[in-house]
Amino acid sequence: MTARRGSGPTMLDVGKLAQVSAMTVSRVLKNDPGVSDSTRERVYAAVDQLGYRRNQTARSLRLGGSGMIGLVVTNLANPFYSRLALGVQEVATQYGLRMLLSNSGEQADREPELIDGLVDHQVEGLIVVPAGSRQQHLARAMRHVPVVFAARPPAGLDTDCVLVEDFHGAREATACLLAEGHTRVAFLGNPPALYTGAERLRGFWAAHEEIGIAPDHALIRQGLVDSATAEQAALDLLGQAEPPTALFCTNNRISQGAIRALYKAGTTLPLAGFDDFDLSDVLGLPLTLVSYDADEIGRQAARLLIDRLEHHDTAPPASRRISVPTRVVRHGTPSGQQPGRPPADA
Repeated sequence: MTARRGSGPTMLDVGKLAQVSAMTVSRVLKNDPGVSDSTRERVYAAVDQLGYRRNQTARSLRLGGSGMIGLVVTNLANPFYSRLALGVQEVATQYGLRMLLSNSGEQADREPELIDGLVDHQVEGLIVVPAGSRQQHLARAMRHVPVVFAARPPAGLDTDCVLVEDFHGAREATACLLAEGHTRVAFLGNPPALYTGAERLRGFWAAHEEIGIAPDHALIRQGLVDSATAEQAALDLLGQAEPPTALFCTNNRISQGAIRALYKAGTTLPLAGFDDFDLSDVLGLPLTLVSYDADEIGRQAARLLIDRLEHHDTAPPASRRISVPTRVVRHGTPSGQQPGRPPADA
């Protein structure tokens, strides 16, 4: 086996000769203790035979490639997307790849320009958190580079995605409130057109149905886009003649807006929500938060993308969907109150 003309041998070349993946080659070269001795010997033999030098060619998994991958997120000010980006960068760095980061600001009409710009910069592939359900521009991009979706699924496109267990997490957190006797739980959610908003409302609704009650439509607020809109919605709910006795929020910004509303209203209600956040454990409020590893979403998305890059000369693998698990974290539970038991898995 010889290296491709015009370039030095790559991790992919070493992997093919050693009959392992490029990811395994990277693990061997980083002295990962989880790699078997026999595999390690095959990789080092291939490195010697090909004259592979990591600092020479590991930046590119494809002949003529730029050694860069693109990441498009919807709101870099949200810590969730910052953590996701760190996860992508962690895996990209392992393969000698650089990451170009773009922020759509939840503006679906801006996203096509960002995608085209990254493709024009000859990125090897793209990881995208789509801002909307219209994704024709991503279908066009897929003619040139592989695209992996993160946090939100593709709409009618055949490609990989990494999601959070949105439905399960929302159902479990809501069930905790219901188990404590709350039957008037308000729902504060992001726009219903977003996958996360729809799935978390579905989980909220399912938890009610499982105990034989229906949510009060008068307590449901959707379309909240930041902490300010969430604060105002929560204040409106708290000012009703029959206010809610607990709140469910679909993301960290909405939770923070609701907490500010509780403070201004001079009251304390149990609050459940998606995304743990800094200082949640020291606020002294009864919080039930859906936690998950946002970095892992980025890591998994990057691994899927790199796997597609490794198979660019062969038939592409079938599209894959990975779900990152959630868990409920409870803070400030009133003394003597026992958290409700979560429901069985879906």
